[in-house]
Amino acid sequence: MTTADAPLAAIAPAPVWARRAAHAMALCAVPSGLWRIAMACGVYVGYSDQVLRDVFDIPGWGIAYVVCLSVLSEVAALFPLLLVSDRWRPLRPRALAALAWTASGLLVLVALWQLVVAFTVESRTYMSGDTALTVWWLTFAPLFAIPALMTAVTWSYAKRHRTWGRA
Repeated sequence: MTTADAPLAAIAPAPVWARRAAHAMALCAVPSGLWRIAMACGVYVGYSDQVLRDVFDIPGWGIAYVVCLSVLSEVAALFPLLLVSDRWRPLRPRALAALAWTASGLLVLVALWQLVVAFTVESRTYMSGDTALTVWWLTFAPLFAIPALMTAVTWSYAKRHRTWGRA
């Protein structure tokens, strides 16, 4: 058998925990996306009609912005599934790993920035009451799990492909 005919070393499949973490990331984006879509559809989410009109431009271009933001965030949350899938790889393993590490780093920085802003800056809240604010926090809180999950899945992917490269 020549080296051209030799089978390539098989890449280890993603561990179960990494697959679960990748699927959890996709689910973490759902509550905030549904909350935004409800806001775009005119469902009361805690903002007065004047705030929706003046701040978010709903009805108007704000609807397209909010719906597109929801769709884009869900599509971005599906990216980690590429790291645990054995079926389709749009990029070479090193390029995908580099992209994943970059995304992980950016997600961690954005999450830290959001926490700093939430707890240090005296920001104006447009919510009309404590119940609405609690619901808002509950729908957006799962987004803070995404940086840790993304980093773990990226580490698993890089580890599996680094081992494959040495074989």
